[in-house]
This record gives sequence, C-alpha cells and structure tokens, in this order.
Amino acid sequence: MTSPGRPAGSSLMHAALGAAGRGWHVFPCVPGGKRPALRDNWQQLATTDPGRILRWWTRMPFNIGISCGPSGLVVIDLDVAKADSCDDESPASGADSLAELCRRHGRPYPDDTFTVSTPGGTHLYFRATCQPVRNSASRLGPLIDVRADGGYVIGPGSQVSGRPYEVTDPSHPAPLPSWIASLLTDLVTSVTAPRRIPAPGTRQATTYALAALREETARVAAARPGTRNDTLNRAAFSLGQLVAARLLPPVVVVTALAEAAARCGLPGNEADRTIRSGMTSGARHPRARARGPVSHGN
Repeated sequence: MTSPGRPAGSSLMHAALGAAGRGWHVFPCVPGGKRPALRDNWQQLATTDPGRILRWWTRMPFNIGISCGPSGLVVIDLDVAKADSCDDESPASGADSLAELCRRHGRPYPDDTFTVSTPGGTHLYFRATCQPVRNSASRLGPLIDVRADGGYVIGPGSQVSGRPYEVTDPSHPAPLPSWIASLLTDLVTSVTAPRRIPAPGTRQATTYALAALREETARVAAARPGTRNDTLNRAAFSLGQLVAARLLPPVVVVTALAEAAARCGLPGNEADRTIRSGMTSGARHPRARARGPVSHGN
C-alpha cells in the first residue's frame, strides 16, 4: 500500500532507477503483470536514461522489465512446479534440476551471484560472456529457462498477482559459468548454421516453408513432458528464421505453434512466452539463401 503523500509507483521508480544505475536497460511492463506496456518495440526503447525512466514511472506504477541483451545479462529462471503437474519422476523445482545438472558435471551450485526471489521461483543473474547465449526453455533441464539476448525478465521491486520480486543476494552478477555457457552454446551452434533456404516468392520457397511448418508443429504436438518447452522453443526459433526471410507470415506461425503447444499440454501463457522468445531469436539469426535447389528434409 502506498504511504500518505508518496506518489503511486515511487518505489517502482526507485527500483527502476536502481537497475539502470547498475547499467541495466529497463522499460515499463503493465502494472501487476509481465507484458511490455509500450506500443513500440521494447528492445529498442529499453534504456538507462534517468530522465526517460522518470517520465515513464511518474505516469503509472509500471512493473520493471530488464532487457537482458543490452544489459549484458544472462538470467537463469528457476521455476517451481505447479502442484497439479508434479509426479514422482519430475523435479519439484528448477533449483532441483540445476542442482542435479551441477552434480552430473561435478560443478558447484552457481548461487554466488545477484539473486531475485520471484512469485514462481528464483532468478539468478549472470554477466554475459563472449560465448553467444540465446533464450531457451528447459534446455538445461526441466523448469529451467534462460533469458539472454532478445529476452527480458521482470525486475526486483515489481509485483505479479500481489507477490513481489525481491532481491535476496545483492552481489554483483558473477560471470556466467563457462560450463553452463558451453552447454547453451552447443544449442546455438546447432541451430544457427541451418540449411540454406530458397528465395521468397518462388514455388520452391512455398513448398519448403509449408513443409517446415508441418514438420515443426508435428514435433511440438508430439513432445512429451520435460521436453515440451525446449521442443517449442526450437520450433519457434526455426520458423522465426523463415518469417524473417519472408517465407511465412508471422500470424500463421504463431497460431500453428500455439495450437500444437496446446495439443501437447503446455499452458497457454507459458507457450506464448516461449513462442515469442524463440521467434525473436530466430529472426536475429536469419538463414542464408541457397544458390541451387533446396531440400526440406532432415
């Protein structure tokens, strides 16, 4: 509750200015929610400029979005499993998944870094390294998402459904552990050197794009629990490349992926977030055009 004489959103304004003071690029998200509140592209408008931040947050008590790429951040998002999705074989949280991953690789748990308690788990903030890392969902393990270049997180000081994002370790973000970066870079290498594509507007391009859409959505629809987010993210990345190349319209891709995600049992909000993230990343890594005939087979 806002204290008497204190403008609504002043604590959020101070939190946004504090994040900008760390060199993190911020932008407003809808009050009490996670969706960007800007009409234009949040990636282009995220800023560290105190004047712009003051203008935004004096208008409304916006939640705080932190754009990871320009902020030099990689954030590991550790979710807690919903009660109705737990079973004896599944981890109870992303923290459990990360602990198991550390055990398998003989590494310490990487919690000596800037840490935020969220309504759904924990955010571990790391400094991005020279190894390219992209957004991913469940790539490192169940209930572990990664937000990097092209992605954003809700920053501390914000609230969603009345539950706060609170700093639990104010340390400076540590460098992303090299072994984790290597695991994530393996994915980047595999998906950023794809097959060449035909030129848009040709019959071959139409055949290629529709076949790719069928194959990717079929994989998503058939994905099993524990692989669904990662499968959806890969499909969105791949099809996002085709959208950027003007081989497929974005609304067709988003609709088809959302329907496939629903068939495999992914919650709508979770699927929408993964689709947006994957397609944005795919558009940042366009495919080269082929000089000769192109096959759409694996």
